[in-house]
Amino acid sequence: MNLRDTLTLSCQTVVSYRTRSLLIVLAIALGVAAVVVLTALGEGARRYVVGQFSSLGTNLVIVLPGRAETSGGFPGAALGQTPRDLTLDDARFISHLPQVKRYAPLNVGVAELSAGGKLREVTVLGSTVELLPIRHMKLSQGSFLAPGSERSAQIVLGSVLAHEFFPDGKVIGQRIRLGDSRFLVSGVLAVQGESMGFNSDEIAIIPVDYAQELFNTNTLFRILVEARSRNDIEPAKAAIAHALKLRHDGEEDVTVITQDAILATFDRILRALTLGVAGIAAISLAVAGILVMNVMLVAVAQRTSEIGLLKALGAPAADIRRLFFAEALWLSLAGGAIGYALGNLGAWGIRLAYPTLPAWPPVWASVAGVATALITGILASLLPAARAARLDPVLALSGK
Repeated sequence: MNLRDTLTLSCQTVVSYRTRSLLIVLAIALGVAAVVVLTALGEGARRYVVGQFSSLGTNLVIVLPGRAETSGGFPGAALGQTPRDLTLDDARFISHLPQVKRYAPLNVGVAELSAGGKLREVTVLGSTVELLPIRHMKLSQGSFLAPGSERSAQIVLGSVLAHEFFPDGKVIGQRIRLGDSRFLVSGVLAVQGESMGFNSDEIAIIPVDYAQELFNTNTLFRILVEARSRNDIEPAKAAIAHALKLRHDGEEDVTVITQDAILATFDRILRALTLGVAGIAAISLAVAGILVMNVMLVAVAQRTSEIGLLKALGAPAADIRRLFFAEALWLSLAGGAIGYALGNLGAWGIRLAYPTLPAWPPVWASVAGVATALITGILASLLPAARAARLDPVLALSGK
């Protein structure tokens, strides 16, 4: 029996047992689809997090008040001490370091915004003109906070706020009240959407000094620092920590983190998660392989007369083994192909339901899922094929 005859006969056998073949193909397809969909979710989450951190800016170093310890909290808290706050003077001091390209002090709070009889609470950022390039923000109208505008009552509105308060589009130069102060609208941010937990289209940005007056504080929420190059990120982190330790009387009471360090941590976690869910989904393929083996063992008992006839006509044991091997190959190929299509359809549905989640299945997962289906099906055929090949032709023809 040549290869063409083996493939033709095995295909006809698979088609003739429709219900049995359909169940096997469905089991394999669901296993492959589960691998593709779950890895698409994991990879989508990883890409989303990477994109969110990338949108923060490049070569970014973030300075936060308080010391992050593995035991949690500030080490002097047990002695009744409190961590020193970050101030504008700290931020200006940092700017003189040779590794620092630019910096942006940041205050965050909530206040009431009103204009034209409309009133709503908004998230307010207090910063300087350097926030725009550091955070890679863009303007659709007007200009950002002018250099040295800390004492100038300017305000930049997110695109949604600008449209909500000034639907006619005439925004620049308008007066608007924020809390108890009046501001002049100098610019409107381009549409950016969600970024790291808040909607950039619904924020208002004012000079940092005005923000501190508005929120009655002299401290900063954090300081965003852009290093001069990627090679300067770690030196900048060390230099900032050392400089602030000197300013704070030798106390290490600030936390300096880098964007790359955070990103690398999330990347490792999400990659491990993706591999984990892929492994869990692959278990279903092992279950499908056991189903293939069980069904084919039953098929050997049902087809003893057919096997006996083939052996009586001179078919060697190797041909019988190849016949069962080919049947398993057809079933695995069909299950793998259908599962791949179903998995990509599921991933497309996820992207459609959640446009912000780039749930594209990784190539390695699709290849591994289909390959695992083929290998599982082939391995599952070995025992039934060997049993069929060992049948005595006379006893097989008699149906015993």
